[in-house]
This record gives sequence, C-alpha cells and structure tokens, in this order.
Amino acid sequence: MIPVLVDTGVIVSAFDRRQLYHTQCKRAIDAIVGPLVTCESVISESIHLLRRVPGAAEAILDNVSAGALEVPFRLDQSTPAILNIFRKYRDRQVDLAGACLIHLANELKTGDILTLDDDFAVYRWGANRPFRNLVSLARPT
Repeated sequence: MIPVLVDTGVIVSAFDRRQLYHTQCKRAIDAIVGPLVTCESVISESIHLLRRVPGAAEAILDNVSAGALEVPFRLDQSTPAILNIFRKYRDRQVDLAGACLIHLANELKTGDILTLDDDFAVYRWGANRPFRNLVSLARPT
C-alpha cells in the first residue's frame, strides 16, 4: 500500500470542529486506505496548535501509539537531506515540518499528501515530481 503523508493543518482541522476545513479533512483521512505517515515536527506543531482543545493532544498521541499515524522519520539520520531542502526552498521559507515531509516523500517514494499548505503545490519530491494533495479544498457552504 502506498503511504500518504499528513501535514499539520489537516491534523489540526480534523481534531478541531471549529476549523474551516474540518469536514473536508475528516473525510480525506477517512478515505485513505494506506498508512498515514508524518514526522515529529508535524505532531509537535499539531499538539501546540490544539493545546486549547480538550483531549486533542492525548488523541493525537494515542493515534501515534496505535500506529494510525506512523512516524518513521529520524532527524539525526536525515540532517544533510533536510539542509538541502532548506537551501532549495529558501525563497519559500520552508519550515522544518514541511522539509521533513518533502524528505519523507523522497524516502517513501510517494507524493500523496493531506495538506492545507499551498506551498506543497510548489514543492517537489523525487526527480521534480509534484505532490498530489488528497484534500478537496472547496470552500464549505
């Protein structure tokens, strides 16, 4: 099964019903058959942004513990690749979570991603391959 990368905005929206794209993110996550993969930076950002949503941090960590969200990334083993991504996307001011997801795409050979970040329309993985965002961003009615 092809893994699907998961970015911060999707996790935050899925766990916080007040978010504009809550329904779209929940639907996108529920539609995924393969493993959901992310990095610790995304987990950290998500927990920080959801700190005022009761039980959200625990639910996210429970999902990691249960394997619903896989975290196969180790920064200490990937620092040279991450530095190259920072250099490549210096003009876009890529953050650590984004750089780690780009690196994971390269490692896992997949550009399938759940994200609300427009920068992933510009970022490339592999040999200049575009990401494929699996979240429908049609504005809710």
